[in-house]
Amino acid sequence: MINDPIFDHDRLDVYRLSIEYVSAAFEISKTLSGLHRHARDQWLRAAQSIPLNIAEGNGKRSLKDRARFLDIARGSAFECAAIQDVLAVSCGLDNKTSRDMKLKLKRVVSMLTRMAIKFDGVKEPSYNYLVAIDYEHEHRGAEHEHERKPEPGRAPKDGLRGFTNGNSIVRPRWRLAFPD
Repeated sequence: MINDPIFDHDRLDVYRLSIEYVSAAFEISKTLSGLHRHARDQWLRAAQSIPLNIAEGNGKRSLKDRARFLDIARGSAFECAAIQDVLAVSCGLDNKTSRDMKLKLKRVVSMLTRMAIKFDGVKEPSYNYLVAIDYEHEHRGAEHEHERKPEPGRAPKDGLRGFTNGNSIVRPRWRLAFPD
């Protein structure tokens, strides 16, 4: 077990809890063999991925990078939960042990979720934005095309493949639609 914190991640409760989970997973995996060896190996990789990504993310200077690594660690925790389900239904892991281990994972996931949101810089509540697209057709007379100067912000003709027939340009017009 971790006694004397040396690095910043050693001080994180979520890191310490994930190390406890890895220790328990390794202890339980000693009993798994035969048909369960593939799930065991995947479980140990996923379990180790949790503290490894926490430590790596904590070492990043960019908050977005930290959030990304915490999300990866969180995904590994969900993977561990699914592997435990596989082991439980295949009689490799008893239900009580699986439940106890999942309670640790749930705590890890909760902590990682809060940390990732904090580092990801979420500033507003998430809304379900619906985007409606209206297509605006602009007719351009072919005989006058060469006399005009290019309009600022217009893409060149060859950049509009599939959106032009030579006489008109189809431009999407975006507008946000909020659910009622």
